[in-house]
Amino acid sequence: MIIDGKQISQSLKDAMKIEVDALAEQYGRRPCLMVIIVGNNPASRSYVRGKIKATEYCGFDGHLVELPEDVSEATLLAEIDKLNNDPLVDGILVQLPLPKHISEDKVIAAISAEKDVDGFHPENVARLWLNQHCILPCTPKGIIELLDQAGVEIAGKKAVVIGRSNIVGKPVAKLLLDRNATVTIAHSRTQDLAAVCREADILVAAVGRAKMVTAEYVKPGAAVIDVGINRTEDGKLVGDVDYEAVLPVAGAITPVPGGVGPMTITMLMRNTIECFLNRMNNK
Repeated sequence: MIIDGKQISQSLKDAMKIEVDALAEQYGRRPCLMVIIVGNNPASRSYVRGKIKATEYCGFDGHLVELPEDVSEATLLAEIDKLNNDPLVDGILVQLPLPKHISEDKVIAAISAEKDVDGFHPENVARLWLNQHCILPCTPKGIIELLDQAGVEIAGKKAVVIGRSNIVGKPVAKLLLDRNATVTIAHSRTQDLAAVCREADILVAAVGRAKMVTAEYVKPGAAVIDVGINRTEDGKLVGDVDYEAVLPVAGAITPVPGGVGPMTITMLMRNTIECFLNRMNNK
């Protein structure tokens, strides 16, 4: 089974569009998401276009704040502070990566935890690991949603996550643990990685190496979630999984593009609504 993230994402956005109209009727305003981009990185601009398009489709307020590549760290932090203090802004997102002269850690920490729709703020990260209410990071949240929508059982299953980043690897492992899976976090230097992966009922590849996961890594019938975004020399977009080789072996698999990517943006929309509701109900 091919897990069509694009189709699932569209269905969820259609439902959110109706929900946002109802929220506007109930509260007198719509959820507001502000997106900040620094510089002209082509990949970043492509991602931001997708986020703004989804924001408009779901009926949110908000817009894009564009800053030049050479903007000072102080100016960016001042812009974030202004949005933190704006009562009509519910969510703030700063597109990563940032230019080298700006500290990403400082920028992430500067965003108010209650408006941190990416789920990267240290307070939200800590709350995740303490099993407290928090804003979940979008990609891990989208992966769990994809598994649920595809009818993949999580509880009691063995899961292997290849990748240990704070953005995907570690948090998706935590979310799988919270759903009662037995989880192994592996990485590119894990000894006999293929053998470790073959034990998995659910295999999540988030290592950033094109087509690293071949058929020998996959247990027959396993669900394979490909988080990788890589470009070949001829410009083709591919994942961490050798899709053509793994497709006949896997029980379910996400394609690249069209798998996890659309769900990440959709979960960003979901987080914006949750931030809106948290703020409106805690006034």
